[in-house]
This record gives sequence, C-alpha cells and structure tokens, in this order.
Amino acid sequence: MRVIEKFVSINGEGLKQGELALFIRFANCNLRCSYCDTKYSFENPEYKEESIEDIIDFANKSNVKNITITGGEPLIQNDIKELLIKLSDLGYSLEIETNGSVNIKDFINIPNVSFTLDYKLPTSLMERFMEAANYEYITKNDSVKFVCGSIDDLNRTLEIMNKYDLINKTNCMISPVFSEIDPKEIVDFMIENNLNGVKLCLQIHKVIWDPNKRGV
Repeated sequence: MRVIEKFVSINGEGLKQGELALFIRFANCNLRCSYCDTKYSFENPEYKEESIEDIIDFANKSNVKNITITGGEPLIQNDIKELLIKLSDLGYSLEIETNGSVNIKDFINIPNVSFTLDYKLPTSLMERFMEAANYEYITKNDSVKFVCGSIDDLNRTLEIMNKYDLINKTNCMISPVFSEIDPKEIVDFMIENNLNGVKLCLQIHKVIWDPNKRGV
C-alpha cells in the first residue's frame, strides 16, 4: 500500500475533533480540487510501499484507539477493504475521510467504521463527480462535510442538504476554505436559514500549527 505519512495528532475536524487519532495518509487522488491542501499526496508523491501488517504493527505501537484513514482518496487504494476489516477486527475506531466521488457501499458493513464524506461545491470545480448514491447509505454515525469558499457555495450547501434530507439522515458540517471566506459569514448564513443540527467545523490543526505544516 502506498503510504505518504503516518502520525499521531488530534483530529482537526470532524465528529472526533480534538480527540487523539492515528492518521494514515495514502497516495493518489481521483479529483483535483481547486483548494486542495494535500497536493503532495498526488503531485509526484513521495510514498513508502507498506504491507497491511506494517500498518497494523504501527497502529498497535501507537496506543491510540482512533484511526483516521485519509489521502488523497483512500478508497481507491489497493487492499483498502482488507486493511479496514483487519483494523476493525482489532477493535480500532476507524474514520474514513473520502472525497464523495467513490461509492461507499462495499465498505458500509465493516464494524467500527464511520465516514466523513465530502460534498464538493462549485468552488472546488469537482462537483460533477459527486456520487449521490452514497446518501442512501450514510447514517448518524457518519457525516457530510461541505467545504465552502463563497456565498454561492453556501447556497448550494443548503440545496443539497434539503434535496437529500441530510440533516435528518446524518451529521452535516460546514467548513470554510482556509483564508477564502470569513467563518462569520457561515455563522450568519446558518442563523438566517435556521440550520439547526448543522455544525460549523474549523480546522483547528491549522490554528494550532502553521497551516502548511505536515504531519499534524
């Protein structure tokens, strides 16, 4: 498996924000978002070929129960399902950060797995690749994250939430494109549209450390 980096930090976003987590970042992505902050995962990526056993050994030595599987796009990684099953069998709590373009049906019955599913908005230039079938599978154990860079993105977020009844189906989060939109605008939008049950999600790792720092 093509591993870009493995490290222990706190979850900077998502349902387990602020909790310790072991991050496993895989190489390669099938999308090219305009605001991507992990281009190093697919632009001439420097990765290490690791076996499933290598990764499990690292996880066991970390003494951390939460594992965040990320990328790039982790669900296009070879042998990813086998890895998830083995980590789940060992009792780890797994969060999969996926870009919303890959169908998650093959992974939903693995115990101890939750999905943080992106919906790519117009600012990303990747909205046409979103896999709407995923909204049949997500639950309150999962979340859909809308990364917004403009008021148009916020309006589109509201359309998608309503179209797929996402607030009732799952956890909805709105996150600003870093330095592109003032989070206050998002709060104002949430107030104006009575977005009860929706969370503003700031990337706290970019507040604690330099926004471009890796391995945190």
